[in-house]
Amino acid sequence: MENNQAQTRGNTSTVWQIVGRLITAAIVLGITAFFTPGFQISNIWALAAAAVVLTVIDYLITRFTGLHVSSFGKGFVGFVLAAVVLYVTQYFVAGYTISWIAAIVGALVYGVVDYFLPGEQM
Repeated sequence: MENNQAQTRGNTSTVWQIVGRLITAAIVLGITAFFTPGFQISNIWALAAAAVVLTVIDYLITRFTGLHVSSFGKGFVGFVLAAVVLYVTQYFVAGYTISWIAAIVGALVYGVVDYFLPGEQM
């Protein structure tokens, strides 16, 4: 009986961690798009979809390579991965557009904003 309760609490905790990551990703992404010229997100639904796509891409990259897509504190590889992920996301989300230059600047802005927000993020 106690095992089932502990497992249920563990599953609930995991769900809240995922929800927290998605909300944080959306906030960071919205701030990044606001401050980065050449980076546009047309509406709240595109922002939410982009946050989901970014979280999934980050999970897949982390799962298969062990590298975290974070442009701040992860060195050059993290910065390049963050820029590529920001750029590639536009092919999966309608209403999300970004140029290569904006992706590079956006990776920098994303990293700085992500650094100052509490919690574990991309």
